[in-house]
Amino acid sequence: MVSDRSLEVLRVIVQDYVASREPVGSKSIVDRHAFGVSAATIRNDMALLEEEELIVAPHTSSGRIPTDKGYRLFVDHLADLRPLTGAQRQAIEVFLGQSADLDEVLARSVRLLSQLTHQVALVQYPSLSRATVRHIELVPLSDTRVLSVLITDSGRVEQRVVELPRLLDEAALAELRSRLNAVVGGLSMSEAAAALTGPTGLGGPEVQDLIDLITSTLRDQVGANRQDRLVMAGAANLVRTEDDFTGSIYPVLEAIEEQVVLLRLFGEMATDQHGVSVSIGRENAPFGLGETSVLTSGYTSRGDAARLGVLGPTRMDYSNNMAAVRAVARYLSRLLGEN
Repeated sequence: MVSDRSLEVLRVIVQDYVASREPVGSKSIVDRHAFGVSAATIRNDMALLEEEELIVAPHTSSGRIPTDKGYRLFVDHLADLRPLTGAQRQAIEVFLGQSADLDEVLARSVRLLSQLTHQVALVQYPSLSRATVRHIELVPLSDTRVLSVLITDSGRVEQRVVELPRLLDEAALAELRSRLNAVVGGLSMSEAAAALTGPTGLGGPEVQDLIDLITSTLRDQVGANRQDRLVMAGAANLVRTEDDFTGSIYPVLEAIEEQVVLLRLFGEMATDQHGVSVSIGRENAPFGLGETSVLTSGYTSRGDAARLGVLGPTRMDYSNNMAAVRAVARYLSRLLGEN
């Protein structure tokens, strides 16, 4: 059994090691923190923590650093989620409030979260299972090039350029745009995909090949809106913490490029009492991320749920990062609920 004082010793070891990246010794704990006991007593507490595999000595006669198990205990029972400062909260509202559509909102969210936490930031696109087609726009770029724009009711905008083998005049394009909106406007993504499959009756035989090209592109756009994917920012932050990883950092960089792996990890993470999911060190080993910690929180967009979070070395400021992830997720839900 670990005493309450020993748990406080673990707390300061985690906090001091995260701040300094230097192993923490009993003398520095006595000097820096008001425990009111001798260094010998603190050494006894540290010995108990080491027996419980919560801390470890990286070198002979050195101080101690937290283990993955120690970080887990800290996160589950000792972490104090410090509220964001007024300046940080204002930065979230101002920076995200300037976004025009879902793509920009999510891109800004990961950039902001990366800046707040100094970690790699990740945000999952909402599944859009409930999203519907708000509008389709066909914009002529030249005689044989058309920009196909799909807009959903959640604010997502998907654009593709269609290369046509011959001219489609603007009158025919306007008529096609009108008919497409009449056919798929208000439909869900799956309904729209079905409506754009097979004969559509959207034009005469003389332009059917051109219409087929445009509707095929639209089917791809609808499919892109139905697929899970991630937006990432702040990979340079991971490189700056390279000393926290044994060996090369490239396997970690390669792992985070595998979106399917990260999405699977997101799906397996359980939310704690703070509304944040934390997966630490060896818990991530099956995903090739055994030296990292991943913190996520859920957000919603028009009833569709997704996650955003950060990834970095196990030596990270959990209290600050958990608070930042939760705050950005909550603001994102509010912002997307209003749009």
